[in-house]
Amino acid sequence: MFVLEFKVKPKQIQIQAIDEAIRTSQFVRNKVLSFWMDNRGVGKTELFRYNTRLRKEFKFVDDLNSHACQTAVERVLRAINKFFDNCKKQIPGKKGYPKFNKNTRSVEYKVSGWQLSENRNSINFTDKKNIGKLKLIGTRDLLFIQIPQIKRVRIIRRADGHYVQFSVQLDPRDTAKPLIPAQKAVGIDVGLKYFYADSQGNIEPVPQFYRKGEKQLNRANREKSKKYDPQKRKALSPQSKNYHKARISSARKHLRVSRQREEFAKRVALRLIQSNDLIAYEDLNVKGLVRNRHLAKSISDAAWSTFRHWLEYFGYKYGKVTVAVLPHNTSQNCSNCGEKVPKTLSTRTHICPSCGYVEDRDINAAINILRLGLSTVGQTGSQAWGEGTSTLVGAILLGQVSSMNQESPCL
Repeated sequence: MFVLEFKVKPKQIQIQAIDEAIRTSQFVRNKVLSFWMDNRGVGKTELFRYNTRLRKEFKFVDDLNSHACQTAVERVLRAINKFFDNCKKQIPGKKGYPKFNKNTRSVEYKVSGWQLSENRNSINFTDKKNIGKLKLIGTRDLLFIQIPQIKRVRIIRRADGHYVQFSVQLDPRDTAKPLIPAQKAVGIDVGLKYFYADSQGNIEPVPQFYRKGEKQLNRANREKSKKYDPQKRKALSPQSKNYHKARISSARKHLRVSRQREEFAKRVALRLIQSNDLIAYEDLNVKGLVRNRHLAKSISDAAWSTFRHWLEYFGYKYGKVTVAVLPHNTSQNCSNCGEKVPKTLSTRTHICPSCGYVEDRDINAAINILRLGLSTVGQTGSQAWGEGTSTLVGAILLGQVSSMNQESPCL
């Protein structure tokens, strides 16, 4: 699936209608989940039948498009299936038992309940929630997309406004311009001193968007906390308007940092794909690494998972090979003679006592990563993005990452 996103600027009465549609979708999801909890063993058919009963029982549920209610049930089914899959795989720790949603921010339609204008620059929602017509703001052109290709339409509420997303059944390779083969292969080692160092000796500095904006973020959070009244929460009364203004201001600052990090990872990944035919990188367990309370903030700010996501996506789009290799001893082994040279995390220079090879620790690791990538790609092949993604030695492709695709209008 290919996701296109557009900004919309609804009027106040439309904002209220959108909020009502989102609350209704959340209500259906929570009621269906409660029905599943109270009636263990019920399946997909019973959950959809219960959704039909809700539409007959509550007028505000019937006002929402029937397909939008069905997508709320599908969200419950995804949460249930994920929980049982984690139990079957015996994943340690919490298994992700389905929870009730308290702050849903989107409502999703299928192929009905909406209608695009003839010039495709506006969308009209036709259900009884009275959202009405919304003008689409963005650089993407929907004229090259056929209506049957649009499988989902989603309205999302964010800190800086509302957005409409279109999930299109389209292969990204169909819209990509062919690239001239670079006839180069590269291995990259991500880190905290550098964003990445490659096997050719190039380095990319770490931007540290969160740490640069941390002072402003903390100040905004303090302003929000000052205006929060715990007594009103106990009395179940709404907070003041000043609190909500401070909350939105803080959320916008966090959203800006998140977008900066995303765009940086996207830009660097695209540059690597355009200049190389094969990219090898480590298959890092980021979820496990962030458990280190001393490095968690820096690792999260580096956005390694986001960078890998975009690297694999652009590799699939432009037909380049991306290979994930196991990270064991890539920083310890000498890239010149293969001798293992133990070193702590603070040791930033690789000095081999066996052959006398001296190199930066990260560049030495990148050379080892490239060697591992080249030694495995001919045996296992590579599928960089799609239903399965990059080649991971000894692992099933379908189990590595999901197949959700999103590309911003600026690319």
